[in-house]
Amino acid sequence: MSLHFQHPASITDVSASWPTLEELARTLTLQSGFNPTVVTLGTSLLGVAAGIVGVFAVLRKRALMCDALSHATLPGICIAFLIAGMMGWQGRSLAVLLAGAAASAVVGILAVHAIRGATRLTEDAAIGIVLSVFFGAGIVFLSLIQGLESGNQGGLKSFIYGQTAAMHASDAYFMGGLALVAALLAALFLKELALVCFNDTFARVSGWPVTLIDLLTMGLIVLVTVAGLQAVGLILVIALLIIPPAAARLWTDNLKVMLAASAFIGAASGYLGSCASYLLPRLPAGAVIVLVAGVIFLVSLLFAPRRGVIAGTLRRASLNLRVARDHAVRALFERGSSTVSDLAAFGVGRRVWVAPILWNLARRGYISRSQGRWSLTERGRSDAARLERNHQLWSAYLMRHADVAASHVDWSVDAVEHVLSPQMIAELERTLASSTSSRAHE
Repeated sequence: MSLHFQHPASITDVSASWPTLEELARTLTLQSGFNPTVVTLGTSLLGVAAGIVGVFAVLRKRALMCDALSHATLPGICIAFLIAGMMGWQGRSLAVLLAGAAASAVVGILAVHAIRGATRLTEDAAIGIVLSVFFGAGIVFLSLIQGLESGNQGGLKSFIYGQTAAMHASDAYFMGGLALVAALLAALFLKELALVCFNDTFARVSGWPVTLIDLLTMGLIVLVTVAGLQAVGLILVIALLIIPPAAARLWTDNLKVMLAASAFIGAASGYLGSCASYLLPRLPAGAVIVLVAGVIFLVSLLFAPRRGVIAGTLRRASLNLRVARDHAVRALFERGSSTVSDLAAFGVGRRVWVAPILWNLARRGYISRSQGRWSLTERGRSDAARLERNHQLWSAYLMRHADVAASHVDWSVDAVEHVLSPQMIAELERTLASSTSSRAHE
């Protein structure tokens, strides 16, 4: 008997009120009933596995391949349904349909590799061909099934868009098992998968079976894709494989941390999406899960500390302010006391920006003002001397070791001298000193 995922409000009541705090608390703590709990846990486990496996797909630049695999499952589902009917089996059995989906996805992978090997077409072109042809074939099979005397499509369309709400407990366990197997295999072969993702050329010349490892990656993607068909459908399962690792990549450079973050984001997407679909009437769970993942990605894109848009904007603004301050200090060092108009004309910046820059320098104790003119303090002259030395060091290095002409060196120096670290300055001094010593001995 099927356990259906009932909403707390009647599905026909389009004006249903928002859930109460009590309903929200019960749902979030998995106390809303057996079937909602099973669905929430099943989609969360799927999110974990998709997040882990998706990391390798993203790092290996196989995101489009994931899309092709998901679309390639449709004809396999239809063919499995037809064969099961002819053999007298239960055509709507999830195990039978998912086995057909897996077989069809594997054929899709082999078709992509065959097209790449037999022609001069690039991988993206081969993937596009397989994606469109397999999906088109699946739609044709769906139409044929609809016209059979045995009846309808047997619920096969649910595999296109997903039907989380109609998930049986056995379906959830089956999907969770497949997802956990995929996650376990990814953990066992972490070193090999990481090596191929980051440097496949080194792996190949070192004797590693790169093609076999690639096939392992594709096999893991197939497992997660097949597991996610019932939950979110073949069109949206690609989102669970790509969005969590893409969001995690914005937060870290460490592979293990990225795997953990991607798994967490995938689980959070499945958990929050299922809960939201249960609480809010007439919202399909698969689509809501993907929307939650999209919101998490958007938050990551904006607020990630290193790669986020806001952090990047602040860094660029800070660097521009630093460059403008350095230009103002050097201008005052070269010209002596100056007015705002003089510094603007000298190239420090537009007049509207020069005044705030000067007030910032004054607050930091680098300059002082007297009778409308600005001049360097002792601290400012010390900083100007440091800037001038950095300029000369980098100029000398470029002319001696990079063969940059003296007439072009100023532009190159101005682009770099503001971000030289103390360690880099010390290295430049050692390099130039060694070069000078070598020339003296010659």
